[in-house]
Amino acid sequence: MTKSVTETHIRSPKLLKFFPVIGVLKKISPSLRNCALAMASAVMLILAFPDSGWWWLAWFAFVPFLIAAADETRPFSAFVVGQLFGTTYFFGTCWWLAYAPIHYGGFPPLFAYALIFTACVIVGFFPAVFAAVFNVVSRRFGSLGLLTAPFIWAFSEYLRFWLTGNNWNAAGYSQAFGPQAILNVASVGGVYLVGFNLVAFSTLVVAMIMVAAKPADAFEKRVPLLALGTYFVAPAGIVFLLVDPVLKSAFSDRKKRRILIAFAGVPAVAAALMFFFATGARTEAKQSASGELAATAVVIQADVPMSYVPTAKLEQLRSRQIQLANEGLAKIPTGTRLVIFPESPMNYMYTDDREFHDLINDFARKNNTWVLFNSAEPDSLSTRYFNSAVMIDPTGKKAGQYDKIHLVPFGEAMPFPLDGVLPGLVGTFAYGREYDTLPVGDAKAGILICFESAFGTLSRRFVGDGADVLIELTNDGYLGPTPVLRQHLGMAIFRAVETARPVLRATNVGVTGYVNEHGQVSDTLPVYEEGTRIWPVRKSSGEKTFYVRFGDWIAWLGTLVTLVSLGFVFFSKRAGSAP
Repeated sequence: MTKSVTETHIRSPKLLKFFPVIGVLKKISPSLRNCALAMASAVMLILAFPDSGWWWLAWFAFVPFLIAAADETRPFSAFVVGQLFGTTYFFGTCWWLAYAPIHYGGFPPLFAYALIFTACVIVGFFPAVFAAVFNVVSRRFGSLGLLTAPFIWAFSEYLRFWLTGNNWNAAGYSQAFGPQAILNVASVGGVYLVGFNLVAFSTLVVAMIMVAAKPADAFEKRVPLLALGTYFVAPAGIVFLLVDPVLKSAFSDRKKRRILIAFAGVPAVAAALMFFFATGARTEAKQSASGELAATAVVIQADVPMSYVPTAKLEQLRSRQIQLANEGLAKIPTGTRLVIFPESPMNYMYTDDREFHDLINDFARKNNTWVLFNSAEPDSLSTRYFNSAVMIDPTGKKAGQYDKIHLVPFGEAMPFPLDGVLPGLVGTFAYGREYDTLPVGDAKAGILICFESAFGTLSRRFVGDGADVLIELTNDGYLGPTPVLRQHLGMAIFRAVETARPVLRATNVGVTGYVNEHGQVSDTLPVYEEGTRIWPVRKSSGEKTFYVRFGDWIAWLGTLVTLVSLGFVFFSKRAGSAP
């Protein structure tokens, strides 16, 4: 068949000489097949998150992505594959960020979504780093390089947290509404370990696909089955290794022996550790749940509208919240009582608003109750205000204050170097500096203000400092009736499991609910409706989960494995090029 003139010219070296950009693009561009695989992975992972709720898809979602990243012949083309995956994934799970600028900022929808898409391109850099590093390692170490994938993924997710201060919708959060056995792993290594497991399972599936896709001897066919067995049913995998004649004979071959140790030993140790500590977390949770009753909380869901409300209407809304609190308190005639008001656009200012100051103090004193509420409190070191949680004791005196440490980027504060140059969309607040726990009778509470429930490091610090319970004050009303409501709830679920402490979640529009130490959500209020709930506040046993004691160790281990793997690649290349 005669080639067309166009095709001849496109492939002509002379044409590439005059148009070098075409040659460069040809070298760095990934194949269309691998782009399609990356997109398929992203869509599967998107569907694993609320509101779709197909959490099980996440266990297979990384399979096409891993195949695509490993298949590229250059790290940069693998980087492009990862960028495509990351951008699609983050936009598909965070598109609702455009709701606020469209409905409250007057932005044209196209412009608002373009801004969100741009932000997703930026954070897509981190899956792109994963893809490039994984490509380098897998091309150097072959099938053994597959074992590094979950470690590199943990590193890339934590890198996003290091550089942006944000890790919303880390892959592990897709399992918030999944089976209890999966969720319990968070008590060992937090959300990063759950994400590690997702990628590890996909890695094992990839290994089996690779064996099935090419002619393989009996040894190669057994290795993926061995890895699956040791990771999910460790004793079965070990027995398989000891009795199978092909695997037993492989020990005489040094290279095969290393492969067996890697594919059997590492998954077996990981599975045993996670089972042991996850079981321990369930025991600690039972101890905490049966602890001494310290107080009974009346939690208010206010349903204050986000749009502009005249002053007279605001007064009515505030009076209505007080009325709801009184109705709830009437159901608790004895014992220590606590009223929790959610974060809302009411803009309470306890220190600067004398009328509100006296109102809330009189309410606490008259009802002999503790009161927790969100307030804008002045920073003595600047002209700014903190986004704070203030606790009033039953005598009408201020018992404590927690100032929000993790402010919403671009919303409550502009990140460096824009801080002081441009205002935040909601306000320009001062960053909190102290990890204060607040008293509730004989118990201590760690406070999470809205966005802060995304930070396992914060709840871990509170529990390490003696918090018996976590209380979240949240307002997601600016983001509308979108998937954000359940995505945000999913983060509270992880904070409860990680710390073996209940989370009392008080929200303005939803989802208000009680999250127990197992991460089980109960007694929720319908979204975008006002109402109250009554929940216990108990003293904990004081036991600390493995995660509380050791934090994000899997992320640090992932970083170490990533750096060591890259070091081997780099130095082996240098050694190979030496004369």
